[in-house]
Amino acid sequence: MLLLFTNTITPRLQYIVDFFSEELFDEPIRITTNEESFKKYNGPRLNYSDQDFSEAEFFIKSTDLLFENNIRLQSIQCFELNFHKAFFATRGDFPFDLFAASFYLLSRYEEYLPHTTDEYGRYAYAQSLAFRENFLKQPLVNIWVEDFKKAITRKFPQLLFRHNSFRCLLTYDVDIAYCYKHKGWRRNTGSFIRAAIKGEVKKMKEQWNVLSGRDKDPFDCFEWLDALHLYCRIKPYYFFLVAKKRSRYDKNCSTDKKQFTALIEYYSHNYKVGIHPSWQSSDEARLLKEEKEWLEVVCDKPVKISRQHYIRLELPQTYRQLIENKIEKDFSMGYGSINGFRASVCSSYYWYDLDKNEASSLRLYPFCFMDANSFFEQKYSPQQAYEELMQYYNLVKRHHGIFISIWHNHMMGTTEQFLGWRQLFELFMKETVYWDAYNDEG
Repeated sequence: MLLLFTNTITPRLQYIVDFFSEELFDEPIRITTNEESFKKYNGPRLNYSDQDFSEAEFFIKSTDLLFENNIRLQSIQCFELNFHKAFFATRGDFPFDLFAASFYLLSRYEEYLPHTTDEYGRYAYAQSLAFRENFLKQPLVNIWVEDFKKAITRKFPQLLFRHNSFRCLLTYDVDIAYCYKHKGWRRNTGSFIRAAIKGEVKKMKEQWNVLSGRDKDPFDCFEWLDALHLYCRIKPYYFFLVAKKRSRYDKNCSTDKKQFTALIEYYSHNYKVGIHPSWQSSDEARLLKEEKEWLEVVCDKPVKISRQHYIRLELPQTYRQLIENKIEKDFSMGYGSINGFRASVCSSYYWYDLDKNEASSLRLYPFCFMDANSFFEQKYSPQQAYEELMQYYNLVKRHHGIFISIWHNHMMGTTEQFLGWRQLFELFMKETVYWDAYNDEG
């Protein structure tokens, strides 16, 4: 068992030590502030303080971040290390304070500082350290963990490490279950008139054929997806948008429609179903409670997982709101405008409330790829998106992490706008997921 010495045990230090313990060992790293007992310890010793004691220990000179209680602008100078970035340079057996650097990225420290927002009011990725220093496409924290493992093994070859298995979690956001069906005559009439004004004859014909029963709704690819899941032997996650009132960004089917309710009920019995909190719920906290309660009635079980609609994530308010509503796992840690690793990690971990300076009970599951980002924001073709998808998949697999991707049923459908995306997804499922994806964590 690894024993860590430090001058002071703080909530921040305990949090990041717990993270490293979970990533590396079957037993937690012990922490002590007793210098004498540390020196007498016969097992592997890690000294995380401002002075080293002997060559028989692994020494990392600590920086100030984990021993502070406030939130302030940090002086960060990145440098190259083993072909990747690092910061908080220090001395000892490791060239930088990886505990402080990892905490900075995992806690999303920079998002608590004054920042600009994008057109949707979200934290703008372009100002992030990861984007500015060109490591947004890397799970940098996992890379640091592996570097640390190699370095400390050279000093303590007797250390036993846990084996982390790669996992693939397939997730869907059902923002709009159907394009035409079950939307009521008012919405369909309005849609038909708008298509007529624009001269979209093909769309008018498609709508007429669907509503008259001649053709299948173009967004209704649920049976097709079920067949792929059965073929690949996986159980994905479904996040349903169930806003009671329509808005500019909340355009789900009415919760009064029996067919929509039946769809959710079916998936709740076969897969993992979570809440997709509406855009409106970020402005009106009571709406999340109402949406979650409605979904729980339909599912006939507690709803404990979530992902923000449009990835509308504001720290710390969003996560506190989820905790208040008894959400245990959230899948929103990523950007809604570019693919990559928002928290620079491909492992699940507990959220740290930086304002309260304490660890929380909410476990985060970061995603790194979303079809909508590739299509709408990055303007990728299906071929380009597939190449990007496989780059992230293989990268996460190489680091034994959890690969989480987001897909939308309307992009897997049959509309001309998303031509080629259905084929992209099927290729990914049959040629990659089928062979080495793992079931979810339960």
